[in-house]
Amino acid sequence: MPYNREFRGILMLCLLMLPFALLKAQTTDSEAKSIADNVMKNMGGEKAWNDTRYLAWTFNNQYQVWDKHQNRFRWEKDSLVAIIDTQTKDGKVYVAGQELQNPEEKQKLLDRAYALWINNSYWLVMPFKLQDPGVTLKYIGEETTMDGAKADVLQMTFENVGLTPQNKYKLWVDKKDGLVTQWAFYRNYNDAEPAFTRHWNDYQTYGSIKLASNRSNPQSDFRLTHIAAPTTVPDKVFNSPKPIEKL
Repeated sequence: MPYNREFRGILMLCLLMLPFALLKAQTTDSEAKSIADNVMKNMGGEKAWNDTRYLAWTFNNQYQVWDKHQNRFRWEKDSLVAIIDTQTKDGKVYVAGQELQNPEEKQKLLDRAYALWINNSYWLVMPFKLQDPGVTLKYIGEETTMDGAKADVLQMTFENVGLTPQNKYKLWVDKKDGLVTQWAFYRNYNDAEPAFTRHWNDYQTYGSIKLASNRSNPQSDFRLTHIAAPTTVPDKVFNSPKPIEKL
């Protein structure tokens, strides 16, 4: 499928700690900040986002459960399971239900799981992170989306944050609904053309926040599935060595 090449490229970028610095420190302009504030409000608000503890979703045949408050992240694909602490990066890895003991292989997979947490969660919750520390937003102007809707356009860049600070995004915020409805990904800040442009729509309410599932474009269809924001999750979810039922 066409999107597989994109995802492989993004994952490779996530796995590389590439040095990158903008020529000078930048700050978000007032118009961009106002739009980002409105996006946060329309997604449910900052308090609702902070109060949301658990998120679960399937991304590219990978299922994950994230405990935001306790920094626990469970990732699984087929018979491979990784459970990590997103702050310490420590954790356990299981293959076919058996804990992996080889230190080098284990560390390699834990590092991979950490990178996947950053990448895969961004595909789910990016609009909530528009004003994270190290993020700079710039208002570009008004454009129409691939669906013909009027939108305000933001450029998002990074400084000394994340695994791939050289990335750049272009975001279309619907003028009527005040939600991100399209995004474009640039592997490097100076790239003239994006690696892809995709929808960011089909919003639904999960718990007290809104999340969108559609990431398709005319070249390929792609959606996040099994999205959930449960109020409680049994501890066994973060201890099971085998794949679990979707929440």
